[in-house]
Amino acid sequence: MDIVFKNAKLEKICNNRDSVEKKYGSIQGKLLMRRLDELRAAENLDILRYLPQARCHELKGNKQGQLSVDLKHPYRLIFEPANNPIPLKDDGGLDWKKVTLIRILGVEDTHG
Repeated sequence: MDIVFKNAKLEKICNNRDSVEKKYGSIQGKLLMRRLDELRAAENLDILRYLPQARCHELKGNKQGQLSVDLKHPYRLIFEPANNPIPLKDDGGLDWKKVTLIRILGVEDTHG
């Protein structure tokens, strides 16, 4: 998949291993880089469903339209589909197989 970032600051941090580890710590930083590599290597979002360690899922409530993958508990990498238009199935749900562009929004504890 192709990846864009919500802003230049986040992009700069996420595209530099030293910056990621400085901001998020060694363990979290390495896991974040692994997740970004997995996202980049996937042909589409549906591939992430088959990586159980990532636990990729759609969020609800005020984060509806966003998705997340696991990092070091309780943190998750938050992103959203960035295809234009967002690919939807006939029932209105997200068509994961057609999502080929995502926008990284950040790293956060979605339960905090």
